[in-house]
Amino acid sequence: MTGPETAGNWRLDWPVSAGQRLAVAHLKTTPEDFRVTESLWPDAETGVCDDKGSGEHLCVWLEKTGDNTEYVARELAGIAGCKPFEVGFCGLKDRHAVTRQWFSLYCPGRESADAAVREAISARWTIKGWRRHARKLQRGEHLSNGFHLLLRQVAGDRERLNVALATLAATGAPNYFGPQRFGLGGGNLEQAVRLDVASLNRKRGRRYGGGRSASKNVLYFSAARSWLFNEVLARRVVAGNWSINLPGEPGPEAGPTGPLWGDGGTTATGEQERLERSVVAESPEFERLFQATRMGPERRPLVARADALEWRWPDDDSLELRFSLPPGQYATTILSDIFELKDMSLSRHNKD
Repeated sequence: MTGPETAGNWRLDWPVSAGQRLAVAHLKTTPEDFRVTESLWPDAETGVCDDKGSGEHLCVWLEKTGDNTEYVARELAGIAGCKPFEVGFCGLKDRHAVTRQWFSLYCPGRESADAAVREAISARWTIKGWRRHARKLQRGEHLSNGFHLLLRQVAGDRERLNVALATLAATGAPNYFGPQRFGLGGGNLEQAVRLDVASLNRKRGRRYGGGRSASKNVLYFSAARSWLFNEVLARRVVAGNWSINLPGEPGPEAGPTGPLWGDGGTTATGEQERLERSVVAESPEFERLFQATRMGPERRPLVARADALEWRWPDDDSLELRFSLPPGQYATTILSDIFELKDMSLSRHNKD
């Protein structure tokens, strides 16, 4: 529990803010233990909104259990009579959970059929809200995700955990990308290293090429830049300066950020740029990779903040938590700063 671990040649577990995790806990023992509520249109989600909007897209707010987002999107396309790529959503939600999220269905000029479409959808999933909208929903467009979680078999000192949770509520946690982004054993990172840089250079004018291989390339690029971000953040966690701005922070008013590496590297300057380039220089295979693309440098917050964090102990070894996170931040990242989590859904997934 005390140190980073590696899978193959890749570190896939990074230092935590307190130096060590304080407890072990079971996550997702049942889907009902992990509830996620995506918020996009609060009025429509509370049922008090009489204005159902207008536009070419019928949007539905579904509650689902045991189905992942992409599967539901494909099924909704069949029900609504549109193409799968014409279904939009704001983010991927876990299969082994009870989740509420918005989907947009391209149904231009068919408002009169909305009730029938909603009725057909309701035979599969519960519709908690709906409205018409002018555009297809895009990734990260939602306002927040609300979490209601139950950890079971919590093994750790309750007093120390209460102090750690209070600290988490006040200061947040390191905003690492989760290990699932990197593939089993870092497989996506291995694929990123193996990409043909010369071929990518030839295809610069067409970005990453086309078709299925282009989609895979984007996945591998994303894994590589996420891993580099985690390595920079880890260096700052160990140094104890992950929650403060360093000289050279490109957006100081927004708080400390780290690099999502791209062609040109980083937009930081001064001390922060030197730190980030020194960390990335330890992975020259990734430096070469990003020089062969037109993926511009971006920034990501170093601190993940659990808004309105509340917790209680229903019994001696169970912990109930409620909090919300902005798009792009993850509940397991927050919790993993304190707990060594055992995801109980993984054994169920292997049996499905």
